[in-house]
Amino acid sequence: MRENGWDDFFMSVVSFCELHCVDVPNMGGRYMTGTRRSCQQKDFITIEHAYRIDVFNNVIDCMMRELNDRFPKQTVELLTLSSALDPHNSFMSFNIEHICKLAQKFYPADFLPHELKALEVELKYFQNDIKRLPCFKEITTLSQLCQQLVETTLGENYYLIDRLVRLVLTFPVSTTTTERAFSCMRIIKNRLRSTISDEFLGDCMILHIEREFANAIDNASIIEEFKSSKPRRVRF
Repeated sequence: MRENGWDDFFMSVVSFCELHCVDVPNMGGRYMTGTRRSCQQKDFITIEHAYRIDVFNNVIDCMMRELNDRFPKQTVELLTLSSALDPHNSFMSFNIEHICKLAQKFYPADFLPHELKALEVELKYFQNDIKRLPCFKEITTLSQLCQQLVETTLGENYYLIDRLVRLVLTFPVSTTTTERAFSCMRIIKNRLRSTISDEFLGDCMILHIEREFANAIDNASIIEEFKSSKPRRVRF
């Protein structure tokens, strides 16, 4: 879009302006800054150059930096290899080589060397079954695939595939938990509580992140457990 998207983007802006009766400046005219006095103009640049280079390209470059920071090469590779297990469109993205590489590179602690070889054999049989068995035709998500392997006898034949699918399913959950942890950290450890200890901060974060479970805890039971832990000077 940075290299070839300006013309289409500009035409859409012109169409919007014409629809809402907004004047479109002469893009070949001189771009004026400040109070538009000549002494304040450092360079002679056109209005098109100002909007295209200083605004349009800068916004795209900023977006690219954010995307590259958010999705580094290792994360992109993990997502790409994980997509080989996607059952969408009758397992259109299924790729044995990518799945084996996923298990070998990103989950070496969960698959022994002999299990990696067995996984490749399982995948070959699995590739035939997803084309032959009707139970795989209606599966569109990884969670449905995992449930199908658990609830049927297929899980016994494809236990390594089931293990890998479960590991892939934990990826978005672990990422979301990390994001929630950083968000609540800024709420709990603020300017007024800057000296809070790490242990107490961790306990508060757990209560904040898992507040659905914390709200279900009865205060009376907490008081009783606290009272029975050791003798107190003050009666609760």
